[in-house]
Amino acid sequence: MSDPLGPLLAQARACRICADTLDPRPVLRLSAQSRVLIVGQAPGSRAHASGVPWDDPSGDHLRAWLDVSRADFDDPDRFGVLSMGLCYPGRGAGGDRPPPSVCAETWHPPLLAALPHVRLTLVIGQVAQARVLGPRRKRTLTDTVRAWRDYGPTHVPLPHPSWRSRGWRSRNPWFDADVLPALRVAVRDAWADPGPTSR
Repeated sequence: MSDPLGPLLAQARACRICADTLDPRPVLRLSAQSRVLIVGQAPGSRAHASGVPWDDPSGDHLRAWLDVSRADFDDPDRFGVLSMGLCYPGRGAGGDRPPPSVCAETWHPPLLAALPHVRLTLVIGQVAQARVLGPRRKRTLTDTVRAWRDYGPTHVPLPHPSWRSRGWRSRNPWFDADVLPALRVAVRDAWADPGPTSR
């Protein structure tokens, strides 16, 4: 039986649904063998320019959180990347604009259905947590991340690993003490575990 992911990826990368409001340049990386799925908000300006997911200091911080090499991170069989918005949404008054909802509504259902081996989904930021966790998420991002055990073993909610998270981490030392060690174990278990999927 043919792999449905290849044609879907080609279609997603050619998507121009939002061409009237942004510069469409979809950035995603998936394999039919992906074991860990990273769901964030949208590519940043550097990823938009390079076409490489998490190709910026936030990606460096995320890889440090996961304690993985760049080579492992860039291996789509290990890490798939599917953000809420496939394209960089551009700058707004307080930072990057939120991704248009039509993107996840259009592409997430078929792409997720073509990822049978995902064992762990990392849900980064409030926009992703709202869609992926739905009513299970807590009132604030901090409360959601603090309740990370409630979403295991298939999902781990995380803050965005930008420079802004430094202050958040200093105010929430339990993140480094409790969440990061468990996250690293969960990632390595997902690479090895043939158990049930996280979707």
